[in-house]
Amino acid sequence: MNERKSYRVGVIFGGRSSEHEVSLASAKNVMEALRQAGHEVVPIGITSEGRWLPQPDAWLQLTAEAQQIETGETVTPQRATSLATRTWPLSEQRLPSLDVIFPVLHGPYGEDGTLQGLLEMANVPYVGSGVLGSAVAMDKVVARKLFAYHGLPQVRHLVVQRHTWRAEPDSVVSHIEAELSYPLFVKPANLGSSVGVSKVRNRQQLHDALVYAAQFDRKLLVEAAVPAAREIEVSVLGNTEPVASIAGEIIPANEFYDYNAKYENEGSQLLIPARLDSELMQAVRELAVKAFQALECEGLARVDFLLDGATNQIFLNEINTMPGFTRISMYPKLWEASGIAYPELVHRLLELAIERFAERQEMSTSHV
Repeated sequence: MNERKSYRVGVIFGGRSSEHEVSLASAKNVMEALRQAGHEVVPIGITSEGRWLPQPDAWLQLTAEAQQIETGETVTPQRATSLATRTWPLSEQRLPSLDVIFPVLHGPYGEDGTLQGLLEMANVPYVGSGVLGSAVAMDKVVARKLFAYHGLPQVRHLVVQRHTWRAEPDSVVSHIEAELSYPLFVKPANLGSSVGVSKVRNRQQLHDALVYAAQFDRKLLVEAAVPAAREIEVSVLGNTEPVASIAGEIIPANEFYDYNAKYENEGSQLLIPARLDSELMQAVRELAVKAFQALECEGLARVDFLLDGATNQIFLNEINTMPGFTRISMYPKLWEASGIAYPELVHRLLELAIERFAERQEMSTSHV
């Protein structure tokens, strides 16, 4: 094997999101894999309140705060000052000589284009999609408009604005029932990890689900359920010429793959490869790449599908631009089954980040 370059990698984790704990689990594994691949790791933590912890012991501080929340024990890690009152953490004064950033953040304020915009302004290479791809993939409503434009198959759905729901709840429910048939799924437009998602079978459940989802977002998505749905996932890797892994299948421990089934209930099963014939396997892999390109994603993404259990009809569900990265998460496991081990995978992601950064540096910022 040819000798490859070693990088100094800033790994950002935590974040002001309901997926904060998921980020901690992913970051732990990413940092271990980066070290195995020969890279130097610089932890950069963000607390659930949004405080940045760029000190060398950021991981210890962040996990100590998590312990205090969960157990009630008094833990006194060094407290970081607010970003608003200090030089931002990636300045040369506070965190010099980073080659590339690996933002292992899930959900809003990390995966939705906000952090990516900050990194663009700082002119730092970073792993994953840029501002546009991150933002539209996070917003399921906007993503569905682009999927429709590109002719990609989707389930029937409606969009509900929170202000409309709160002003006219009976009218909203009646409109949904007139357009879609139960069972339905209700979800926030801008969250991942199945946070705020409910499956409903009647008017009262629909009302309760809309109330619940409205806690997390201003835009709500109501979707028709796929009969006897099978959950199929494909990992995508690349920039201008992305490639897809083999597909995997999830057998959820609960009725659908909700937060509990993903992270708490050990009964969920990941089948790799998915139980698909060669024609279906090729179809979902091709659709995954098309969806990735439709949203102008870069670096990595996990593309999720629903398969009608009776007809084998494929429906594109969503794209996750920073999927879970634990060693048992589907994204790295699918690539491992496709021939790319975890340490090699994170190294390739660094190379893709630097490749994209170099390409952007070719653009002129002056017309003189």
